[in-house]
Amino acid sequence: MINVLVPFTTGVEEVEFVAVVDLLRRAGIAVCTASLDGAAVVGRSNITIAADAALPEVVNRDWDMVVLPGGLPNAHLLRDDVHVKAVVERMHAERKTIAAICAAPTALAAYGITAGKKVTSYPACQAEMEALQPSSLYVDEIVVEDEFLITSRGAGTAVAFSLRLIARLCGEAKAEEIRASIVA
Repeated sequence: MINVLVPFTTGVEEVEFVAVVDLLRRAGIAVCTASLDGAAVVGRSNITIAADAALPEVVNRDWDMVVLPGGLPNAHLLRDDVHVKAVVERMHAERKTIAAICAAPTALAAYGITAGKKVTSYPACQAEMEALQPSSLYVDEIVVEDEFLITSRGAGTAVAFSLRLIARLCGEAKAEEIRASIVA
């Protein structure tokens, strides 16, 4: 079974969170959503989202991918959380896939994960991305892949981003199957 961790907290961009979780689960991937304390979270549009687990309880499991959704202050709170940093750095050391969308790639830049890599983010975060990691190459594309790293722009790119995650984990045929099933 393929296992994916999606940490999230206050102000998460609901569209990005739900698109990732929904589409990965449609593809048969086990997704664990983990809030920082296990409690339900209120997103940026005032939608309350229940968590599957508390991040400290699941951070050390063997994950195939970690996905950071965007939204503020979610992206900054994830960036500043010791458990998020630990799992991202471990995944980086293991050369496993790390993905982030919208403002969340700024956390990866702050951790040094984007050094020398092609990346993208929410357009308003470009200057922050470049300041945090000057050696990365900022690209104005919907989804950007560079080795183990996958980044995307925002809520409007969430489906394309999710389909790329499926392709990475399950292959292009599965991503195309899910794309067709949702009429994307």
